[in-house]
Amino acid sequence: MAEDAVDNDPAPGQGPGPAGYKAFFGEMIAAFPDLHIAVERLVANDTDVAFAYTLTGTHQGPLMGHAASGKTMSVRGMQISRFQNGKLVERWGSSDQQGMLEQLGLAP
Repeated sequence: MAEDAVDNDPAPGQGPGPAGYKAFFGEMIAAFPDLHIAVERLVANDTDVAFAYTLTGTHQGPLMGHAASGKTMSVRGMQISRFQNGKLVERWGSSDQQGMLEQLGLAP
């Protein structure tokens, strides 16, 4: 990932660049130790990679200020990443965060 990579759709509270990604995925792995991303469809060309995925896991650690619920979740999402000189330079994405929070009992 390039130091000046642009994330057009960062997660809530996600900082910029590689440190932001590392912190975000660190929180996700701590919250869902059994986190699994199943790629459902992948399309790529010389500069771009796009994929649809299903994210599953069991909420076993703190997430966004919420204690572990012990509940499981399964949500879908899509990502598009642009690469230059072998590094990610820009990302767009969408995942069902509301659906995840509802399944975990953390949102109405």
